[in-house]
Amino acid sequence: MHRSHRRTRSHGLGRSHTGAPGRSRTDASGSPRLDVPGSPRADVPGSPRTDVPGSLRADMPGSPRADMPGSPRTDVPGRPRADVPGRPRAGAPGRAGTPVRARLRARGAAAACAVVLASALGAGPGPGSGPGTPSPAAGSIRWGDCPDQPVPDGMTCGYVTVPLDHDDPAKGTIRVALARIPATAPGRHPLGSLLLNFGGPGGRGTTSLAADPETFAKLGERYDLVTFDPRGVGLSEPVSCGGSQEVGDGVPADAASQLAALRAVARRCALHSGPVLPYVGTVQVARDMEAIRRSLGDKKLNYLGFSYGTRLGAVYAALFPHRTGRMVLDGVDTLAEPLAEQALASARGRQRALDRFLTWCAHRPGCVYGTNTRTAKERVDDLVARLDRNPLIGDDGSWFTGQDAVDAIATALYAPAAWPALADALALAERRHDPVGLMQLGGPTGPVPDAGDGPATVPADNAEAALTAVNCADDPDRSEDRAAPAAVEREIRDLEPEFRAVSEVFGPGQLGTVLACYGRPAGTDFIRRIDHPGAPRMLLVGTRGDPATPYEWTEETARRLGSAVIVDHKGDGHTGYGTSACVRGYADAFLTDGRLPHGTRACLAGE
Repeated sequence: MHRSHRRTRSHGLGRSHTGAPGRSRTDASGSPRLDVPGSPRADVPGSPRTDVPGSLRADMPGSPRADMPGSPRTDVPGRPRADVPGRPRAGAPGRAGTPVRARLRARGAAAACAVVLASALGAGPGPGSGPGTPSPAAGSIRWGDCPDQPVPDGMTCGYVTVPLDHDDPAKGTIRVALARIPATAPGRHPLGSLLLNFGGPGGRGTTSLAADPETFAKLGERYDLVTFDPRGVGLSEPVSCGGSQEVGDGVPADAASQLAALRAVARRCALHSGPVLPYVGTVQVARDMEAIRRSLGDKKLNYLGFSYGTRLGAVYAALFPHRTGRMVLDGVDTLAEPLAEQALASARGRQRALDRFLTWCAHRPGCVYGTNTRTAKERVDDLVARLDRNPLIGDDGSWFTGQDAVDAIATALYAPAAWPALADALALAERRHDPVGLMQLGGPTGPVPDAGDGPATVPADNAEAALTAVNCADDPDRSEDRAAPAAVEREIRDLEPEFRAVSEVFGPGQLGTVLACYGRPAGTDFIRRIDHPGAPRMLLVGTRGDPATPYEWTEETARRLGSAVIVDHKGDGHTGYGTSACVRGYADAFLTDGRLPHGTRACLAGE
């Protein structure tokens, strides 16, 4: 995909479709990126910035990571993309180990927030905010050829019909797209179906499984591997904002005008998404999963979820504790923190991952920052500031700013397998003033070409639009919508020192979380109220060096569920299943044989 000659101003939200090439970028935290007063504009050196530092990716996180603050709370762990060297794919965790942000997190309003800050500076409550009554029985699934090609041998696709509104089935139905790879060696003891979610929100399950079935080959011997595009995503009634969530260059820079423009963006998303938009969100998708379970004929739901998929699994377990089977959640999302707190935690997690990378680099011959990790951190801060003042120019003519460097660094931190490429790219930028290595990891991108106008077309902005919609549907806080513009501006300014104290590199890009869902209706509070729902014991995996889902969230979610065993992965990168044989061993043993240890178990880095 081509790169724009001018850095795209992203107003999208994202906790990870993981900033796939060609999309305007969002950070994994899922919050809009805020700029810092006085920093240069990304596309015009020396002028005031109207963009936001640090992209909010997919994957992250989430996205706020769930891939919200700062990442890509739009992506899933996976192998590097074939089209962009060194860039993780938004897919399943691969043993080659370049996890993509499995959390596309809400990050909308970034540029607007940046302008407001520099100048002086939705998704409705999901119906089914509680268990309610079961939806009508789902129909059978007719499996056939998959619309996306190529696919692995044996993979078939289909749809399940579910209510648009699980609390009021009379409002009509929608179709949720599924993909399945039948068990390869079921023997005398087949295990039925294993449902997988690879992260997001906004990530497509059907294409992720097709891209990397080998990672799950052992599980696929006795399980039918099944995945789906959640409602609002991919081939399941995709939402859209008409190609962009930007407020536009012509909007005055004062806070009132910028906030009014954000409301207009929210209205545009509602117009282009149609009737499904008020009914997206994790609670609704969890109820779709129950319909999928019934359609598959499984007595209980066996499930493996990554990043944002852990939030989805936890909500299913809270809604349907007696239908929950064996469940493994890897890269565990928070269930309790508001968007601003998620953004702050995500910035802290990314900085911690960067510190670990710099320690690794210091022990590597030829590290551009030498052997002193303290001064290495200062030099990275200096690189970002220097490139924001005087951007480099790539070989394609595009500006490469300090915030583009932040995006590239954040992308590489998702997978230790990408660290050598990051070290080489930083050396190239520092010594030869050449951004090509960093651009290959995650530089400025232009718009995605339209996929066409056939029956299976997915809007080019679907991943970002879905990320925003889901994260906002899951968040009940909208107090800033009723506040005066001056009060919103003051709130953002008051938060800035705290975010900068956490990370000079990643903090500013997470600050925009305050405005991530501005102009959208408040979401459900069901997720925040989850507390010991009575679900069976399950396995949670937390990675100490995870840049998108901090280990503390694993412990917090385990306490809230009240029935979880933790695997403490001492390694780096986002999620552990795809890169750690130890983690994979615990997960596979539980899913296939029901063996679950008592108490926390540890997996050392490299095991």
